[in-house]
Amino acid sequence: MEEPVGKVTIAPGVLTTIVHQTTLDQAGVHHLVPVPPRVRGWFGATGVANDGIFISVGEDGVRVEVHVAAESGINLLKLGEAIQDSIFRAIEEMIGMTVAAVDVYIDDVVLPALPTTQDS
Repeated sequence: MEEPVGKVTIAPGVLTTIVHQTTLDQAGVHHLVPVPPRVRGWFGATGVANDGIFISVGEDGVRVEVHVAAESGINLLKLGEAIQDSIFRAIEEMIGMTVAAVDVYIDDVVLPALPTTQDS
């Protein structure tokens, strides 16, 4: 095999897209919870924040923070662990980057809609 010439660059948006889709594909995730604008400023210029996802890349690898709203009636600890595992594998398998951490924040639980009563 020949030696590669040049370099491969992966845009931060690609990481965000992978994390976004991987999270939403997880059973029990209702939706992502956007990080409030005042909190995004705390992250500084070294990361990407978008739609409930914050990603930074450092010397130790990729660090992911994801904020979700879960569906009711599920084990939240198991959901968080499943999200962590899925994101970890997706980044390592699809991009080949080392993952330093995946932090999952379950910010809300979405309760089922109550039946409405109709006047006859």
